[in-house]
Amino acid sequence: MTVPVSAPVPAPAPGLRERKKQRTRDALIRVALELFTRHGYEATTVDEIVDAVEVSQRTFFRYFSSKEEAVFAVQQMTEERFVHALGQRPPDEAPIDAMRNAVLSAWDTIGEAIEEVIPVDLHLRTYRMIESTPALLAVHLRRSTEMEETIARIIAAREGLDVDEDPRPRIAVAAFSGVMRVTGQMWGRGTDGSLEAIRALTEQYLDQLGPALAPRWRD
Repeated sequence: MTVPVSAPVPAPAPGLRERKKQRTRDALIRVALELFTRHGYEATTVDEIVDAVEVSQRTFFRYFSSKEEAVFAVQQMTEERFVHALGQRPPDEAPIDAMRNAVLSAWDTIGEAIEEVIPVDLHLRTYRMIESTPALLAVHLRRSTEMEETIARIIAAREGLDVDEDPRPRIAVAAFSGVMRVTGQMWGRGTDGSLEAIRALTEQYLDQLGPALAPRWRD
């Protein structure tokens, strides 16, 4: 006998209050990043941000604990989408394949999500600002390390391994993350700042991961 499967119930649309809160948060992110990239992260104050959005300091700190959190808000969103996509990959995929397919599938929707909050050119300028601001670069590297640990534990769970006993999950994630860092750097230095460009670079560079790990390149 076939048991009917119920269709998933769509999540209810956010109410007016939630939509207003989201618009305020998005406006704070957009204005903060514009000011940071134009005048410098250290030189920009919370007062300048809230004055531009016409809200209070209390409102800013309702959404963000600090200027730093506002800087990485969009990055946090993209990371969460990647983690979600990785969790949806088929269990029989090899670890590197699962991470590769997760990041590429996530990029199919990340672009729209980013553009709902900030323009793409502002996303690129923010990346360059982070890379050129020592305090933010240090935070970026710390966040990357934390993200690698999260992904390594997901991969270990997929493979039925103890991440603290078997080094392979962390090694695989370190290799994958290294490719992603290079991809971001090359995108930031390039002349095409579109999201299509970074997705294409991501695919191109991940395709070279296997060949780069081959014992002999000259063969």
